[in-house]
Amino acid sequence: MPAARPAQPIRLFTTLLSGHGHRVRLFMSLLDLPFEIVELNMKAGDNRTPGYLALNPFGQVPTIQDGDVTLFDSNAILIYLAKRYGDASWLPEDPRGAAAVQRWLSLCAGQIAYGPCAARLVTVFSAPLDHRNAQAIAVKLFDVIDRELAGKPFAAGDHATIADVAAHTYIAHAPEGGVSLEPYPYIRAWLRRVEALPRFVAMQPTKAGLLAD
Repeated sequence: MPAARPAQPIRLFTTLLSGHGHRVRLFMSLLDLPFEIVELNMKAGDNRTPGYLALNPFGQVPTIQDGDVTLFDSNAILIYLAKRYGDASWLPEDPRGAAAVQRWLSLCAGQIAYGPCAARLVTVFSAPLDHRNAQAIAVKLFDVIDRELAGKPFAAGDHATIADVAAHTYIAHAPEGGVSLEPYPYIRAWLRRVEALPRFVAMQPTKAGLLAD
């Protein structure tokens, strides 16, 4: 039986333009959990201080502190929150349902990370990555998942799971990386369904890529 509420607000260490951090913030909001954001200034090196490296030795975001539990890696955090505070709908126990969610989490760590996420890193943060390659990965990915989403309302089936939470942000913000969502009606319809969930919170947009003035 999952705990109803954390004993004290969960601390989320992140930056407000981090899609990985937004996944966690979004899920805590969907679960109506109390939390507080500890915003890190990555340019100033807040993520490289000894104090933060003691929490996350990779110096990345996000990291959470939930009582005596400290955890990093956004997908791992989503699993933890679903198991501790969510009901079984967010992370199904049955083999097919669990596998469907895991496949999308793998996409988030693979093609989504190297495609729309990487393309946005170039345009928003000037990351030294291959922008054209990232865009090509995104387009190939979207070509596949648009067809898949034509047959179901949510990523892993007929209801929202952590697969939708994990995948939403970087796909929704793909235009910031110069990747259009216009050719993908089923992806856009899926994004609208996720955004209609109670207590959905959006990540702040940036005027980059296709959204640049």
